[in-house]
Amino acid sequence: MTSYWVRQREYLLEISRALTAQLNLDAVLKKVLRAATEMLTGQSALIALRQPGGGFAIRAVYGLPVRLLGYFSELLADIPERAGHADFYIPGLANKLHQVAIETGLPLRQVVALPMSIGRELIGVLYVFRAHGGSFTPDDRRILASFADQAAIAVHNAQLYRRLAQEKHRLDAILEHSADGVMIMDPGQQITVFNRALSELTGWSAAEAIGRHHDEIIRWERLETGLDLAQAVAGGWPLAQDRQGKTPLYVEGDLRRRGGGTVSVGITYAPLLDREGRLVNIIANVRDITRFREADRLKSTFVSIVSHELKTPVATILGYAETLARSDAQWGPETAQELAETIKDEAKRLDRLITDLLDVSRLQAGALPLAMEEVALDMLARRVAQRFQPRTDRHEISIRFPKNFPLVKGDPMRLEQVLDNLVSNAIKYSPEGGKVRIRGRVRPEEVVVTVSDEGIGIPAVEQGRIFDAFYRVDDRSTRKTGGAGLGLYLARAIVEAHNGRIWVESEPGEGSSFSFALPRIDGTR
Repeated sequence: MTSYWVRQREYLLEISRALTAQLNLDAVLKKVLRAATEMLTGQSALIALRQPGGGFAIRAVYGLPVRLLGYFSELLADIPERAGHADFYIPGLANKLHQVAIETGLPLRQVVALPMSIGRELIGVLYVFRAHGGSFTPDDRRILASFADQAAIAVHNAQLYRRLAQEKHRLDAILEHSADGVMIMDPGQQITVFNRALSELTGWSAAEAIGRHHDEIIRWERLETGLDLAQAVAGGWPLAQDRQGKTPLYVEGDLRRRGGGTVSVGITYAPLLDREGRLVNIIANVRDITRFREADRLKSTFVSIVSHELKTPVATILGYAETLARSDAQWGPETAQELAETIKDEAKRLDRLITDLLDVSRLQAGALPLAMEEVALDMLARRVAQRFQPRTDRHEISIRFPKNFPLVKGDPMRLEQVLDNLVSNAIKYSPEGGKVRIRGRVRPEEVVVTVSDEGIGIPAVEQGRIFDAFYRVDDRSTRKTGGAGLGLYLARAIVEAHNGRIWVESEPGEGSSFSFALPRIDGTR
């Protein structure tokens, strides 16, 4: 008899070791069920685990047809919320088993229900079904209780491991898909985590960056703040500043991208310390601030250009008005008329600028008004040419449109504004004179209008930005030319509001051709 109990204890020890070495929950449950069935010479078994929302549910089975599991759910009723081995009791369990045996036709005569608990907290119940009856001695019960405790610990550890794995997977997904770049480093600044957004910012893939030192990846072309990470760490950051690790470091500047180019970023370095105040990790959040820099540039450009463009006509108007108002001078009719015409032209120029600024404000608010009707673009082009030709004696403005040029649906005033801006620019940026041509072409689904000049042209690197607000080509030959850089921005906005498109073709010294296309409507004139 003694050797039997020794064998049982050795078997229990072997099973306990096997259980505690396994962290996969499904594998643990299978081992528990198989071992329990063998120990109790049973035919089948199941485990019911506590659910997060309360109650118990069957989590794993052994030796039972899956199609019959619904009949066993009645066995899960009346399980106590908290219990130990001494006071564990499920009311009417034997009767419930008898009913299940009748309904399923399975030869089940006895069920052994073992509580799986950590202290007094019941995490699950192990049911073993036998085809024969029998009683258990106190030694049997102690061995079964010990097995159930070991099984509970193994299941609890596997559940914790699964939750940790799920949480890690969730955090990894958050980091990987974060809109900001995220980098985690060890105390020696070796990179351990490098997300997708940071790969796009720096040009380094995660596989290439992980394992490298921070300074190999983060290389500054220009630094806006006083210290970078290396300088801050050399000065004692973060431990010298705050033992609790609450002092982040912010570094801003232009970062060199792998493969060439730069990107404006702001990096917040946050230290992670253990309870003893030792540095565990440095977590870096990297944000692309190019748009913020561009917004600041636009603000300063706006103030600079607009203040200049406003002051020039105002100063002219004031100067000429004061000249006309001098009491010590007698102006002839022709001189007075010339001064008045200059005042009038400058007032119109001022009015145009204010109108353009109001249109920009409406565009940014998404409220550019359009009064749609059928529009003849060839007629608009002729009107614009007739208006501009008397203003210049160095340029010849010509128009060529096919007969019966198709109509478009649009706002005639806004479309004329587009042509005004394109013709005005053609004259402005061909200071030596030459031909300004307005041409119309017909395509199956759209009409195209092109305004070309023989002026200074536009460098290729500038062509992608000339339709931006307040942008002007940075060239010595254009600096004497006035303008707030709003004409092409408004032209693009108006054309796109008509479901059209606008583009430029140009070579420096060879002139420029600006074209816009609008959808045509059925029928011709």
